[in-house]
Amino acid sequence: MPRKPKVVVIGAGIGGLTAAASLLRFGLEVEVYEQASQLGEVGAGLQIGPNAVRVIRALGIEDRLLATASEPTNIVSLNWNDASLRFREPLRSIAEQEYGARYLTTHRADLHELLLSLVPASSIHLNAACIDVSSSASGASVSFADGRRAECDVLVGADGIHSAVRSKLFGDMPARFTNQICWRTMVPMEIVPTRIGPGDSVALQHGEYSGWIGPTGHVICYPIRGGKLLNIFAGRVSDQWVDESWVTPSTTEELLQAYSGWNDALLKMLGQADRCFKWGIYDRDPLDHWVSGRAVLLGDAAHPMMPTLAQGAAISIEDGYALARNLAARGDDIDAGLAAYQSERVPRASAVQLQARAQFEDNRKVPAPPPRDRNWIFKHDVTAQPA
Repeated sequence: MPRKPKVVVIGAGIGGLTAAASLLRFGLEVEVYEQASQLGEVGAGLQIGPNAVRVIRALGIEDRLLATASEPTNIVSLNWNDASLRFREPLRSIAEQEYGARYLTTHRADLHELLLSLVPASSIHLNAACIDVSSSASGASVSFADGRRAECDVLVGADGIHSAVRSKLFGDMPARFTNQICWRTMVPMEIVPTRIGPGDSVALQHGEYSGWIGPTGHVICYPIRGGKLLNIFAGRVSDQWVDESWVTPSTTEELLQAYSGWNDALLKMLGQADRCFKWGIYDRDPLDHWVSGRAVLLGDAAHPMMPTLAQGAAISIEDGYALARNLAARGDDIDAGLAAYQSERVPRASAVQLQARAQFEDNRKVPAPPPRDRNWIFKHDVTAQPA
């Protein structure tokens, strides 16, 4: 009986843990190495489109996620200054019917904890900062800052936008600052206004997903933690350089200054945020290959994308499951599994990556055109074996 391939995953974020959980579910051996000293997920809200919810379902944790997630009722688009209604479309009532799965919003930490529960603690190694990688036709190895070294049949670079695996084996990818700064924060749902717009003519429900669109930015709001909190993502056009990091502290005053002149109800809500963080959005061109010998990329290491389609985490989740499925389907032919993964995932992720870039440019037009079609993204089922 052939030996099971040993897979080493670098990075214990959403993508890396999805890959590890999927590989284990398909019967492969997995070890995960994470540079942080403790496990956890920074950040706030996360949108999980139906395409990613299918993977959550296949991993057997959909019901557990539903216990903490929210399912927005409608998508509402508002004008930045007077909060007049651009459009309102149903979401909860049609997602399962049209896409075969729900559209969920959740706290990153809640999803991270569920994925972590699927991977044995003995298979996760902390304080493991990757400093060197080698890959050949027969295997791969990785060295860590504390002197540890790991040998494997397949090395998975799931180490994020600043991926050491990508840098070592695929070269540095030039990053382009997109002239957009983003803030993230959360506020208690009870302080969120429901009567806004000209003469309070527009009524919002606490369960809705709302987006305020203006020529210099946008503010996206959606419920998390079962509707107890409103997650706020605010993107603003700016030539001010900001670190490509999710954890750069900001202030409420800085956030309000960036949106000076926007709708009063929105500003009042933003002013009650007690903590906020900012980061700069950087863009990279798609890679034409993700495999080098026995090393492979997934998630932000392979396709860092702008947040305008809210698909960064979802496509990473797809990657993790697709990698496991393709390796398992080819048995002991590891190279065929990696090749199949690459040919399946590169075109799809690249298409989403480029549409996210195009959507950002659309959002800056006056007036902003309707959102680009996402049906083709939502309808995709990565859990089904391609013909």
